[in-house]
Amino acid sequence: MTHSTFPRPDASGNPSVQSRMSGRRVPAAQRRALLGGASAGLVGLTLMPYRANASEPKVLNFLNWDTYIGKTTLADFRKATGINVRMSLFADNDELFARFKAGNPGFDVIMPTNDYVERMIKADMLMPLDHSRIPNIKNITPSFMKDAPFDPGRKFSLPYMWGTIGVGYRKSKVKGAIDSWQPLLDSGQYTRRIALMGASQYVLGAALKYLGHSWNSVDPAEIRRAEQLLIAQKKHIKVFADDNGQDLLASGEVDLVQEWNGDILQTMEEDKDIAYQVPKEGSNLWQDCIAIPKGAPHPQNAHAFINFVNEGAIAADIAREVKYATPNEAAKKLLPQSYLKNPAIFPPQSVLDKCESSQYLGEAATRLRDEAWSRVQAA
Repeated sequence: MTHSTFPRPDASGNPSVQSRMSGRRVPAAQRRALLGGASAGLVGLTLMPYRANASEPKVLNFLNWDTYIGKTTLADFRKATGINVRMSLFADNDELFARFKAGNPGFDVIMPTNDYVERMIKADMLMPLDHSRIPNIKNITPSFMKDAPFDPGRKFSLPYMWGTIGVGYRKSKVKGAIDSWQPLLDSGQYTRRIALMGASQYVLGAALKYLGHSWNSVDPAEIRRAEQLLIAQKKHIKVFADDNGQDLLASGEVDLVQEWNGDILQTMEEDKDIAYQVPKEGSNLWQDCIAIPKGAPHPQNAHAFINFVNEGAIAADIAREVKYATPNEAAKKLLPQSYLKNPAIFPPQSVLDKCESSQYLGEAATRLRDEAWSRVQAA
């Protein structure tokens, strides 16, 4: 892919965003806000020396989830560095991985989830990070640097946001709090008022947890049980949504959704009838990471951007906007207690203890689960 195929800055000089029909979707008004001008305060930013970047054009090609950046982050970065960000969007990790199978199509920074970081490392798709060029790495919570079995030593990625997958629901349309996967996966109580996610790892994972198994099970018998559960429930499910369950919930098309916690929290700000809960059987604990793909055309600019988003004030702005948990200690010092004490953002340990991170299970196990998912979709 040539650079000319990337979205260009508009006439005002602000970065443009390529919209998609799927992915973390954003209303038009919010999308316009995301493209707004830079904020006034950029005091104290710890940026790498830009004399070193003289050999690179002032361009950064960024592949991101939708609604997953601060309103002014890209414009602030341009103001601080002179580097224009061309941001494109992807809908899920499978799409992200597929884009790089034949080589890097021209991106400098990407946002894979933890298990796909491991998969992309094994496929030689990621460039090692130069930690010396990311001084704001000091702001990251130490446990995120030390406890990363998918990327030992954080050689290829840094944490961006973390969170859970759970149930978003409309309180006025359900009976009591929804604290289990059962109404979504094993009940006809809310027929055709349910949306599940559209990716196999999340739907099969939830079914496996409900049945008392590991989210990452590779046992054929357990996977078969999860498959049969989903096939039996399919007549009650309105849609397997490509990461837009929050929109379906907000519009009243469904009353219960399986979704990312931050997406539901964004919707809850505008609609007080919506709630979020991690089911008692447990769920997924995920970590989205920021990485540089192998063959990045502007690796120095990429390191500068990664350093920029780890500045405390910038990371705090991003967290306020996207409503996910930040792994940045400097950002936490700038965020209100309403964010830090929100159990939907930072669940209590008793909830976390029941959750599992997705693991890269190898090609054979991935194929086994994908085949089960194909049968669910075909049923």
